Amino acid sequence: MSQIRIKDAAHYLGVSTDTVRRWVEDGTLSGAKSESGVTTVDGLELAHLARERAVLPDDPSGMASSARNRFVGLVTRVVSDKVMAQVELQCGPHRVVSLMSAEAVRDLGLEPGSVAVAVVKSTTVIVETPGRKT
Repeated sequence: MSQIRIKDAAHYLGVSTDTVRRWVEDGTLSGAKSESGVTTVDGLELAHLARERAVLPDDPSGMASSARNRFVGLVTRVVSDKVMAQVELQCGPHRVVSLMSAEAVRDLGLEPGSVAVAVVKSTTVIVETPGRKT
């Protein structure tokens, strides 16, 4: 089982270390002491808690889609020339950048402050872990 330090758990969930400690005290998460005396939480429990407590904004498009990776957010920046554009969205803690035609930006009315949905459908998703080399 993966054991995660309190400070790292707090970082991953976007809460304070005090909040994670309270969750350990009230039984929301199981805590354990490492050999060096550091309090840790179970990684699987933390993953379940992250999923349960995730607050996803409603998708304003109302579209049905096979794409499961949909990120609702705010447009924070649009850089455009005559042909192409770069659109940046802030979707919760995630920055999503899309390259598209300038025509698409105009047609969609994309401008900083507008709400948009980034839909990611790809056959290649790279997953990395810290500190492990193959």
